[in-house]
Amino acid sequence: MRFLTKLLSAVIPLSLVIAAPAQARDWNAIKDSGTIIAATEGAFYPFNYFEGPKLTGYEVDVAEAVAKKLGLKLEWRVVTFDAQLASIRQDRFDFAIASHGFTEERAKAVDFTSPHYCTGGQIAAPKDGALTAAALNGKTVGVQLATSYYDNAKKIPGLKELKTYKADPEVFSALKAGKIDAWISDKWLIKATLEKNPDAGIAAGEQLFVERVSAIVRKNNKEFVDKYNQALAELIKDGSIAALSQKYFKADITCR
Repeated sequence: MRFLTKLLSAVIPLSLVIAAPAQARDWNAIKDSGTIIAATEGAFYPFNYFEGPKLTGYEVDVAEAVAKKLGLKLEWRVVTFDAQLASIRQDRFDFAIASHGFTEERAKAVDFTSPHYCTGGQIAAPKDGALTAAALNGKTVGVQLATSYYDNAKKIPGLKELKTYKADPEVFSALKAGKIDAWISDKWLIKATLEKNPDAGIAAGEQLFVERVSAIVRKNNKEFVDKYNQALAELIKDGSIAALSQKYFKADITCR
């Protein structure tokens, strides 16, 4: 998601953290205010991350493009991934965009917009290590807490242990240090991380599942979701989202 060293040392601007919570609003209230409030994690390179004090990444750019298409200014909140579902249900922002893959369990708590990319859960391990699901038998695997990667890793038979971490950079550090045998996360995150760390001795392995990734919105805010989806569809149609995808991944990761 971003340079790991920068990520771990980045200081989140106080204005992004301590700003007073805002009510999640219907479309008319958002439009009348002229500003839309979004949350992201800021720790998922290259999707949402910090370069020094600047929040950036593919999802940050997607959200900025959607807001511009809607004729709105965008105001950011930075919220840890595992707290976002609860925070959105407490009406602290209008939507969150932080690589939420659709699951039936999540859909009980929030509504999903149309997806802004498609991806999958993938194994990363030492080049001579456990790079397939079958090879994970008897191994210790690391994942980020409260993610679909954790949910899917629990289904792998024969794991010795499943360790959870607050964020993916911590999992990658544990893997490099030999504290775990493998890491399961987003395939595009793994690709970008390994490209930034070519001497780590880590390789990408088997893809375990496919998922469609969307922004999340509080339940029953249909008109806003419709407006968001319309803006996103127009940006996909005119090639804007594909261009952002190429910028960060040198590939078009939009859903087919």
